[in-house]
Amino acid sequence: MGYILPDHRIAVVILNWNGKAFLERFLAAVVRFSDGLARVVVVDNNSSDDSVAYLKEHHPEVEVICNEENGGFAKGYNDGLRQIEADYYVLLNSDVEVSQGWLEPMLELMDNDASVAACQPKILCWDAKDTFEYAGAAGGFMDDYGYPFCRGRIFDVLEKDAGQYDDACEIFWATGACLMVRASLYHEHGGLDEDFFAHMEEIDFCWRLKNAGHKLMVCPASTVYHVGGGTLPKSSPHKTYLNFRNNLYLLVKNLPAERLWKVLVIRWFLDLLASFRFLVSGKPGEAYAVWKAQCHFLGSLLRFMKKRRALVQAPVSGIYHGCLVLEHFLGGINAFSKLNSEKWK
Repeated sequence: MGYILPDHRIAVVILNWNGKAFLERFLAAVVRFSDGLARVVVVDNNSSDDSVAYLKEHHPEVEVICNEENGGFAKGYNDGLRQIEADYYVLLNSDVEVSQGWLEPMLELMDNDASVAACQPKILCWDAKDTFEYAGAAGGFMDDYGYPFCRGRIFDVLEKDAGQYDDACEIFWATGACLMVRASLYHEHGGLDEDFFAHMEEIDFCWRLKNAGHKLMVCPASTVYHVGGGTLPKSSPHKTYLNFRNNLYLLVKNLPAERLWKVLVIRWFLDLLASFRFLVSGKPGEAYAVWKAQCHFLGSLLRFMKKRRALVQAPVSGIYHGCLVLEHFLGGINAFSKLNSEKWK
C-alpha cells in the first residue's frame, strides 16, 4: 500500500509485566514488520524478571518507558501513553505474533474514514492458526444483558477461520490485545478506566467512544496471532472475579437509563446461575469469585454512578437484542452466524 512515514505517525505500544519470555519470542517480529511505519515502545509495569535489562541489551532500537508500579493494564497504558506523541496508538499485547503487512491495512482504514475512532485486526490463535482467538476474534459485540462475544467466538466456543468473517465491518468493541486508536480521542475520552485494573477496560472505552458518536471497525485484511492468558491463566478465580465485576462496572457507566436497572436485576439472577454452574462443575473458587465480584460491585456502585453522571449514554449499534446465555446454553447457538438476524434491529 506504499505507506512510508519517517515521522512515525504510529506508536506501537506494548505493555509488559514480567513478560520477558514473550518479548524474547515476539518482539523482534514487531520491530521488523513495523520498521519505516511505526516506532515501537515498551511500557514496563515495574517488572521483576529482567525485562528492562533484556530490552536494553537486545533491542536498543526500542523505546522503553518504566512505570513506577504495576497499576494493572489500564493504569499502565494510561501512564505510558501520556508520554508518547503520535497520531495513532496501537496497543499490542506482548504475547501477540505479527507478520509482514500487519499495520498497513489498519492505517489505510483509519486514514480513509475520519469517523472511525479505533479498529482491530483479525485475531487468531497462536497455537492453532486456523482458529479464532478468544480475545477479539473478528470483532466484538454485546448482547442486551452485557455479555460480550465476537464474530468467531461465542462464550468459550471458538470457530475455525474459513474466511467467513473477512469483511471489514462496524463492531461494538475492539480488543485490547491489538487496538489501533486515534491518540487524540484516547486522551479526549479519558483513556482506560483504571478502576477496572484489567479485563474489559477496552470494552468500556469502546462503548464510551460509541456513545460519543464514533465508529469502531474490524480490519480482517490484517491478521495477528495471540497466545492469550499471558498475565493471568485462561481459567482462574481472579480472572473470573475481574470479568464479572468489570462487566457490571461497564454496564453502570454506559447503559441508557431506561434499561439500566432492569438489566442489573436480571444480571443478578444470571450471575447466580453462573455461580451455581461453576460449583456443580467442581470449581468452587470460581463460584466464590462471582459472589465476590457482586459484593465488590455493590460496594462501588455509588462511585460508579458518579462516573456515569459525567458521561453520555445513548442507544448504539452493535448490540444483539437477545439473551446470549439462554440462546447458547439452552438453545445450542455456538456460532456468530447462527444468531437471529432479526435481533440486530
